[in-house]
Amino acid sequence: MLIPGVTALLSFMYSRNILRFSVSSNLRNSCWQSFNMMPPLDVLSDLPKSVIDEVLMRLSLQDAVRTSILSKKWRYNWCTLPQLKLDQTLWKTTKDLTCFTSNFTKIIYHVLTLHEGPITQFTLSIPHLEGCPNFDNLIYFLSRNGIQHLVLELQGGNLYTLPSSFFTCSQMRHLSLKNCLIRPPPVFKGFERLISLKLNRVTISSELLGSLISHSPLLENLVLQYSDISNPVEISAPKLRSFVFIGNIHFIRLKYVPLLSKVSYEPRAFSVEAEHDLAKIFESIPAIEHLCWNLQYVKARNAGPVEFIPTRLLSAFNCLKRLYVSWICLREFFELSIALCLIRSSPYLEEIEIETCDTEGGKYYEPVPCGVVDEIPASFSDMTFNYLRTVKLRHVTGIGPEMQLIKVLLAKSPALLRMVIDPEVGEDKKSLKVLAEITKFQRASSKAEVVYNVD
Repeated sequence: MLIPGVTALLSFMYSRNILRFSVSSNLRNSCWQSFNMMPPLDVLSDLPKSVIDEVLMRLSLQDAVRTSILSKKWRYNWCTLPQLKLDQTLWKTTKDLTCFTSNFTKIIYHVLTLHEGPITQFTLSIPHLEGCPNFDNLIYFLSRNGIQHLVLELQGGNLYTLPSSFFTCSQMRHLSLKNCLIRPPPVFKGFERLISLKLNRVTISSELLGSLISHSPLLENLVLQYSDISNPVEISAPKLRSFVFIGNIHFIRLKYVPLLSKVSYEPRAFSVEAEHDLAKIFESIPAIEHLCWNLQYVKARNAGPVEFIPTRLLSAFNCLKRLYVSWICLREFFELSIALCLIRSSPYLEEIEIETCDTEGGKYYEPVPCGVVDEIPASFSDMTFNYLRTVKLRHVTGIGPEMQLIKVLLAKSPALLRMVIDPEVGEDKKSLKVLAEITKFQRASSKAEVVYNVD
């Protein structure tokens, strides 16, 4: 539906929270006063260009282009926008998708021929790519117009091979790629100004990935998801602060990351085959403050002898404040040992959140021996969590390892303020017994509140 005029546009802007957040209160009030006094049709044209650009960038590309019908002054406003986004909103119906190649070609043609000035941010998120001959031309166009923030999210189909012009984007600061193949020319080393990098289902050689990261001295945020990596990758990034990894965790070695403070691991395959395997994953993260360990999607594991899991890591997490362990089965000796190792290695924790789960059909690689459960409190005898304020436990069923861990955290946390326990769905009858037992546990903190969500 076309926007009929300034009245509709102004009302639309305000209803979508565009006007109220895009301009100052004085300027907004002035606009509304003029609007209430029956303004001329080009009243918005008097707004500063930066404000008009901000308004148009908050609209979809279709709506931004439609403003060209308002007046002659608005005809080409969208053609100077520094930020453009082509996503699935341009192809809302099945009929649109059947004419995808034709529609895409027309849109790219208009962008290449009508746009003037720099494009600092460009997002392309489309369902199909095959049969789009102008896409390489688009990358070339962006490389010559100061692109700084590029998002290419290509859904399904064959991997898109990035053209040589992509590697000449010297101003690149933020890069997100999905379903792409990276084969750079020999002269390419990296993007010197790159701050954030996200690779999702990207095929790239291990050597090149390591080189790309090490030659990005300003890199602060790194996300690697399902990337096709065949050999181990060494990561050296002196300014890296956040790292998210989803894949085979043993293909990643954090060699030099002195400032890395936030780490999220979601391994797809996990094994411990030597005594120091687990320690190697964390040994080079001295500044880590937030750690997320998610085992939900582990499809293959080789637990190996449980004695390979150390009681504590070789280097303690002396900066770790928040520990989140998700989808861990505390009935498994292997996974319980990992959870306890991480907690024992983190004396300065302020918050712990553990989301437990159970295996399908109750099948376990190696169940936790009863003697091990009884020894859990003794393994914390030399520890006190003086900074721990909050504990959250989800899907609690009242099994021995869970109860012993709750007992330890209550007894060893003098600053604890709140412990929230969510029982497993369907365990209502057992919940009251579990709650009654927990109320008997000794608490080091007189202010500790235990919230047990029975309902």
